[in-house]
Amino acid sequence: MCSTCGCSTQGGVQFSTPSNIAKRELSFTTEDLHHHHSHTETVQLEEDILHKNNQLADENRRFFEANNILCFNLVSSPGSGKTSLLERTLLDLNDRHRFYVIEGDQQTMADADRIHATKVPVIQINTGQGCHLDSSMVARATKSLKLQNNSILFIENVGNLVCPAMFDLGEKKRVVIISVTEGEDKPLKYPDMFAGSDICIINKIDLLPYVNFNVDKAKEYARRVNKNLHFICVSATRGDGMQDWYEMIESLL
Repeated sequence: MCSTCGCSTQGGVQFSTPSNIAKRELSFTTEDLHHHHSHTETVQLEEDILHKNNQLADENRRFFEANNILCFNLVSSPGSGKTSLLERTLLDLNDRHRFYVIEGDQQTMADADRIHATKVPVIQINTGQGCHLDSSMVARATKSLKLQNNSILFIENVGNLVCPAMFDLGEKKRVVIISVTEGEDKPLKYPDMFAGSDICIINKIDLLPYVNFNVDKAKEYARRVNKNLHFICVSATRGDGMQDWYEMIESLL
């Protein structure tokens, strides 16, 4: 049981590659953390968990920097279009850069199979009842992927705007994705995620004529919690605005 958010990894976390890749599977079970009735003990437990996570995140970051690996942590609520954004990015840029992907979901290999179809190496982490990835999972996945120098790593986190905000994975940039089919007040409802992100992608702009979503208001709300947030408006399915996203990626190399 993760005391910072209440999610459970009971039964283990599964690491898998798509079945038509040379298959490697890893599994582990996190230490069972019992409930504490003392508020002081619970706060201390949360601090210990986050401290250990941040220590390993710093190790991940040093590894990425030493090997010139540009790492993005993609976060969002379910259905915002993270995987569609990734698919289009990989298909458009795969001949220019070396990519790797870590997919995080509670269950299934569906997203990893979609990424594998783009010919990019991918590993799936199924968290079971867990609602976020942590730096330990990322460290194990990167070892399994055998990342090469001078590459780009995308981590697609579990769809959740709450718990992943607390867990640094060692990424260079955190990218929060919202879609116009969601409310423009998401940044006010989930301020920690937007405060901790570097880039905000507003996806599905091709649907703006059909939904009640005000892009300027969404940006205004987001700037209330993070005045330095950089915005990119795209349609991952139609391709609108994707060049701005690609230029952002390449400016960080």
